Amino acid sequence: MSEPGFNADLSKLAIVRTATTAWQASHSPTVWRKRLDLVGSAESSRVTAVVRYDADSAFHSHPHPNGEEILVLDGVFSDEHGDYPACSYLLNPEGFEHAPFSRQGCVLFVKLQQYPGLDRQQITIDTTKGEWRPGAMDGVAVMPLYAEDAHSETVYLARLGAGAGVPDHDHPAGEEVFVLDGSFADEHGDHPTGSWVRYPPGSRHSVHSEGGCMLYVKNGHLPS
Repeated sequence: MSEPGFNADLSKLAIVRTATTAWQASHSPTVWRKRLDLVGSAESSRVTAVVRYDADSAFHSHPHPNGEEILVLDGVFSDEHGDYPACSYLLNPEGFEHAPFSRQGCVLFVKLQQYPGLDRQQITIDTTKGEWRPGAMDGVAVMPLYAEDAHSETVYLARLGAGAGVPDHDHPAGEEVFVLDGSFADEHGDHPTGSWVRYPPGSRHSVHSEGGCMLYVKNGHLPS
């Protein structure tokens, strides 16, 4: 799964079950990863991954061309700007530089090289204190994480109660979903905790969750 170009065709459906995927070594001996997609071959290429920091892991200060997005899944992630416990959401725009570390260890959902533009805001959200808003369907709630008028993508958390769902709908510019808790099902199968699904532009599906679930959702960002 670590070869260059893994799930690199953004026009195709991609599904990765991270709960049953092995950790792979990174360029740091104390940081591990499970790549979900990789467009390019270099360490600085466009990539989506689940990343694990062992306790007392640290990186030298470095920039993030085209931005960096982080959702802390477990533990505490830190840099010189602060400490970010589980359920923290960060969007560090192009031009941002930091020296990340973790004293106790952490697990992150990370997207690199996917937010070009010097005009983007830097965002830090403690989602345990965020505002849930009613969704378009009964039993569905959403928490906005990122949206700016000058850019096409939107990012939010979605919470589906037991038995809730979303009927057949389109994704003209694609969608990505990472299952944070519980599971959901659609025409492509069952997606338990840790599943990552990238729906290509122009795709259509319906969603149902028998027991309820919590999802990270990003849409409007893939080229048609």
